[in-house]
Amino acid sequence: MKYFPFFLQLDQLPCLIVGGGSVAERKLDLLIKAKADITVISLEFSDYILDLAKTHNIRCVKKEYSNKILEENKYNFVISATNDVSLNERVAKDCKKYNIIVNVVDQPEICDFIFPSILERGDITVAVSTGGASPVLARVLRTKLETMVPGSYGKLAEIVSANRIKVREKMKRFSSNKIFWEKMLNGKFLELVLSGKTDEAKSFLDEQIENFDEDIANQGEVYLVGAGPGDPDLLTFKALRLMQQADIALYDRLVHPSIVDLIRRDATKIYVGKERDNHVVRQEEINELLVKYAKEGKKVLRLKGGDPFIFGRGGEEIETLADEKVAFQVVPGITSASGCSTYSGIPLTHRDYAQSCIFVTGHLKKGKLELDWEKLIQENQTIVFYMGLVSIDIICEQLIQHGLSELTPCALIQQGTTNTQKEFISILKDMPTVVKTKKPKAPTIFIIGGVVALRDKLKWYSTSAAD
Repeated sequence: MKYFPFFLQLDQLPCLIVGGGSVAERKLDLLIKAKADITVISLEFSDYILDLAKTHNIRCVKKEYSNKILEENKYNFVISATNDVSLNERVAKDCKKYNIIVNVVDQPEICDFIFPSILERGDITVAVSTGGASPVLARVLRTKLETMVPGSYGKLAEIVSANRIKVREKMKRFSSNKIFWEKMLNGKFLELVLSGKTDEAKSFLDEQIENFDEDIANQGEVYLVGAGPGDPDLLTFKALRLMQQADIALYDRLVHPSIVDLIRRDATKIYVGKERDNHVVRQEEINELLVKYAKEGKKVLRLKGGDPFIFGRGGEEIETLADEKVAFQVVPGITSASGCSTYSGIPLTHRDYAQSCIFVTGHLKKGKLELDWEKLIQENQTIVFYMGLVSIDIICEQLIQHGLSELTPCALIQQGTTNTQKEFISILKDMPTVVKTKKPKAPTIFIIGGVVALRDKLKWYSTSAAD
């Protein structure tokens, strides 16, 4: 983090702008909105600045800049907004001498602070910064946010602000206060405000405040959420929303770090990843933790790679929750087979190659892989093995022994949908040798079938990792 973000109350704080042209105009507009006490110093002023000075708290001082201005006045911060690079550098140097924070327009390397790109919705302010690297990119990101945060959010903030004290007086504990607003801002109340039904929203909020049951509200809940194969953009909206509501998060080894970063910042994060022959926390212990934290009244996020119901043992976890009468929600995720195959340009089904697809676990149990091999080998069927890297020799050997052609195309996809994705393309009889020589890294998905032949033609996703 190059710059630490915080919002500063500028009401009546004295500030100085050096420069009276178009560059200064843009900064002046922002400071006027913040009600700062503004002095502008320059030998010349634009008509726009002079007009603003007539109607706002702005002093225009027509003189050349010198460090005496900083000596004789107590400014909280200074903005140097001239086209003179040497003057800007001198202003920055003087400010550092007098311990005054300074912003120099278009020279982030000598700035103590920078101006973000700002999105305003009433009392809601969203600031976006690239750390001075690209103001244009910051504006592009702000534009994207504008489509996600409609103007009605300003009205939402207004209603919430007007009812904060009322809610606080109703609730006995702070946790109840928080839980109430989380419920309101993720349900019917929110939808009513965003759809413009303000009066109906206010009535509904009053009703919810009056009928609030603290005991019910403080009951814990578990969110079993599929994190997908790795790319954060593949998360569902519901997954992201619940990830931001969690008090505690238990996450697996297969959850990509960039997704873990999206969990609510102040949530307690607990790693419960399991590797082959190395279980940091046993499954039974995970189940117990989910129950324990939920019964303490916590909102518990159980974040699992891929889809929690496809080789993710999610069914076992919620079975325990159901037995313990703990409330839970399940959010499906894009399973690794779908994500990895798609990002590799391999359709799992295709009218000319495969009319069915079967998902199989390649996980060894006591050194053995016990599968109904004959049922796996069907004409025009794609076979996808999860967790098959260690057992690749057995898989290929058994499939060939039970009648699948040794020339069948196959693909081993490493860390699919991420920037370290890598595909190893071969035929069935040669894949064990490919694995021994190329040494792919887990997690992997092993795809077998005619559809693999389409990869060269349909591949669209590229990374720095080479085949």
